[in-house]
Amino acid sequence: MSVEQESFLSGYCRCMDGSRMVAVVTEDHTLTETDCGYPDCPYTNECVIAAGIRELLKP
Repeated sequence: MSVEQESFLSGYCRCMDGSRMVAVVTEDHTLTETDCGYPDCPYTNECVIAAGIRELLKP
């Protein structure tokens, strides 16, 4: 049985140059939806929000 989880992460977004709240939907630690550019954003490696998404994806 799959478990879908919706999370909200906030932090500074370099692409938008400001604070941002991002909705993230995961299913069994697999990203199914996000309303930001993760993982294709050019700042993914430095992004606080992306770090939070990576934490959500850990088993």
